Amino acid sequence: MRKKYLMFFILLPFNILFAQQETIISGIVIEAKTQNPLGNVVVSIQNSSVTQLTKTNGKFTIHSSLKGEQLLLLHSNGYKDLLLKVNLNSDTNLGILQLEENFSDEIPGTLISLLESDLTDDNSSSEMTSGLLQSSKDAFFQASAFSWGQARFKIRGLDSENGTMMLNGMPMNKIYDGRPQWGNWGGLNDVLKNQEFSVGAAASDYVFGGILGTQQIYTRASGYRKGGRISFSGSNTTYNWRAIGTYASGIGSSGWAYVVSAGKRIGNEGYFEGTNFNAESFFISVEKKLNDRHSLNFTGFYTPNSRGKNSANTNEVTGVTNNKYNSYWGWQNGEKRNARVKNIEEPLLMLNHYFRINEKTNLNSGITYQFGKIGNTNIDYQNTNSPDPVYYRKLPSYYTSLYAKDKGEFSGDFTPDYTKAEENKELFLQNSQIDWETMYRTNQKPIINNGKISGYEPAQSHYVLYEDRTDDKTFAANTNLNSKLTDNSSFYGGISFKNLKSHQFQHLLDLLGGLYFEDIDPFYSGNQAQSDLQKPYRLVKKGDTYGYNYNLLATTIEAFTQFKFNYKKIDVYLGQSYSVTDYQREGLYQNGIYPTTSLGKSQKVNFENFGFKGGFTYKISGKEWLYFNGMHLTRAPSLRNTFSNSRLNNSIVDGIENENISSAEGNYVYHSPKLKVRTTAYFILIKNTARTSFFYAEGIFDKGAGYNNTDAFVTQTLTHLDKKNIGAELSFEYQVSPTLKATLSAAYGNYIYNSNPNVSITNDANAGKENTQATFDFGKSYLKNYKQPGMPQQAYSFGLEYRDPKFWWLSANINYLAENYIDVSPIARTDRFYKNPKNSLIFSEATEERAKELLKQEKFNPVSLLNISGGKSWNVFGKYIGLFASVNNLLNVSYKTGGFEQARNANFRALNQDISSGTPSFGAKYFYGYGRTYFINLSINL
Repeated sequence: MRKKYLMFFILLPFNILFAQQETIISGIVIEAKTQNPLGNVVVSIQNSSVTQLTKTNGKFTIHSSLKGEQLLLLHSNGYKDLLLKVNLNSDTNLGILQLEENFSDEIPGTLISLLESDLTDDNSSSEMTSGLLQSSKDAFFQASAFSWGQARFKIRGLDSENGTMMLNGMPMNKIYDGRPQWGNWGGLNDVLKNQEFSVGAAASDYVFGGILGTQQIYTRASGYRKGGRISFSGSNTTYNWRAIGTYASGIGSSGWAYVVSAGKRIGNEGYFEGTNFNAESFFISVEKKLNDRHSLNFTGFYTPNSRGKNSANTNEVTGVTNNKYNSYWGWQNGEKRNARVKNIEEPLLMLNHYFRINEKTNLNSGITYQFGKIGNTNIDYQNTNSPDPVYYRKLPSYYTSLYAKDKGEFSGDFTPDYTKAEENKELFLQNSQIDWETMYRTNQKPIINNGKISGYEPAQSHYVLYEDRTDDKTFAANTNLNSKLTDNSSFYGGISFKNLKSHQFQHLLDLLGGLYFEDIDPFYSGNQAQSDLQKPYRLVKKGDTYGYNYNLLATTIEAFTQFKFNYKKIDVYLGQSYSVTDYQREGLYQNGIYPTTSLGKSQKVNFENFGFKGGFTYKISGKEWLYFNGMHLTRAPSLRNTFSNSRLNNSIVDGIENENISSAEGNYVYHSPKLKVRTTAYFILIKNTARTSFFYAEGIFDKGAGYNNTDAFVTQTLTHLDKKNIGAELSFEYQVSPTLKATLSAAYGNYIYNSNPNVSITNDANAGKENTQATFDFGKSYLKNYKQPGMPQQAYSFGLEYRDPKFWWLSANINYLAENYIDVSPIARTDRFYKNPKNSLIFSEATEERAKELLKQEKFNPVSLLNISGGKSWNVFGKYIGLFASVNNLLNVSYKTGGFEQARNANFRALNQDISSGTPSFGAKYFYGYGRTYFINLSINL
């Protein structure tokens, strides 16, 4: 089976040569303020493959067979692009060309601007916008990263698993969920600026890539400009202040070069209540040039960071508190302590070999080892009350929407008690945060002397603090070959190997004043309550593993080839890929619920995949061109979505299969020294995705067949979920005068679910019992044509930027974002939703009109955001001093960035009764965007 895919990598040789007379363009590039020469500046003729780097003395000489008027682009990170008209009918010496420093690169979104969405357990949502390291000069991508990212905008509605992030040619996307772990890069702003991008299905010289595009980061030491830099920043978003120091040696006469960087970020509290932040960053890159053909480079970095999370809240909770309210923290000894903290410590080591085989061919290879841990903390409790301050019984709505349930299961009777509701409101406001002191006291017993309490001593813990831990060990190797076959054709190819051992377990961090904690599940009894039947009734202490304990094992091998053909009017490229993926689970506990399927290794799950991509560019003139790209590929499901409940057993999702992805895009581009325009239209179809989630549902199961309780904590698995994304992009930039520039960016999308996926529900409580069923097929969930959630599907931005010749600048932009929708509950869109669990009959009051009202997808209000920023630089004793400041959401607009329907009300009557109360106990939960925030940065280039 695998052999037939090798045919994708065999193409007939192309050998078409056209001898043309060459024209020579030369010049010297210098820094505008210091007048020093600039090396490693990229000089290229637009809309062609002609490119060159300036030498250390700033000189360049380009030989080209192109004729007529062309555009010459000079690009270097940290400087404004310089675009010049040149006439290639005769040799031209451009003389001295000056590049001005670009202070917009100081904007924090250029690197890492972590949103709450980036800190969720699945690391999802807007990473490719907030964490894309987007340094593209395209006005649209500038707006996407810097202006729209705060509202969780996603380019083309795609999550980061659809793009490929690379470090020195090595893909860095995690096997577990297919996404980069953005916390690995935090604080490395100064050393991650050497990047290349390809957008959408465009060609990449390093990897086949995904439909969102590719991002290549270089950390080769010889590629950094010699010098040092110190920067100090202040902010009120995720951290309060930041300091970074960086030094690059440049390449010495002995062939050695090195770069070092270190930084610190800290915040006692971010924009939202109780969101503490603490992070360090350490980076080193060392290169040894062995000779003219061989060079070795070592890269290592370590960026430990932790941040308190922020809760999603219902309208009821926000209504009695405020938009900044966070239920995850409480006071302890006069300080705010957050119970849900994400900790990331994953150092990376990489060794690269650069081999210049000859003038036309290069081979770059590398090996990578990454290890460390990611932990997400939470409170565990047994045989006591929930510590959650927004637990539904503690809120006013408990007595206005759910009180009737205590009188009869889904009877339809409704008897609100407004007096009790008001009492609950007052109690909540007095106890609206986690009560750490009460938890410590509960874990202790009184000391009785002479019939009186003289103190307290540790006892069995009923509350503990734990973390869901992931300890990954990843070994990877890759090699990339590129060769210029003829004057008009080039070949690119590569192969990468990645092996993962992911140890996932529950780790006890703090007994909260107690002596020990029982390793049982209090919702079950007997053997079912045991986490590990080999060690039943175990008492665990700080540092112990308990609850669940298993390894996920994965291996991936991917190869790609790509051919490029460049001619005077047309460029063409063709790419192919082939990959093999193996997954396996290894249970380290014999779980009492699944005694026969939890311990030991599962069967291996194997996936084979292929991909094709291609495109062509038609050069209308030196200023404008059309290009079209298309891609079709299959992709293995993520490791996360392959096992239905990996914490407890080895079961593989029934019906899991490769995802099937297609995309096409067309672009028109116009570039002149004054006007830059890009318009893009795209179509994307993603088929056969799978998604697993966990929640507690009421009234989900029918009575009978061994069920006495219609409620349960369940696993929900969706399969055969399709998505369709159609849209258009506009990037417009006009240089009104030498000092004033206007920009306009627009994104219009229609992102929908394009199928009715199958829903299966597993109730662990019935696993292993005789005459009972554990997994149920709930049939189709009617999600087709519902909007994909969690991002604005329309975004518009207009900006003005003034740059004074005396090296200061000021810019402002107004943004409008709309068509953002809530994440709906799939189980509420199944036929089972309408059935009474008491008798399996359709609810008598269930009408089509009321069902449409209850199941209508909520659309958030559009939002307008005004941002301003500015900067100034000085040359003091030959040193650059730069100041940058920005204010986002200047008008302090409050808006929802995302949310989700709670799935607890799993049938029509329960949901109808809850919603009809006006303040539902299990209403949707929402995330809110930042209000007015600021960022200020002072940098000194040494």
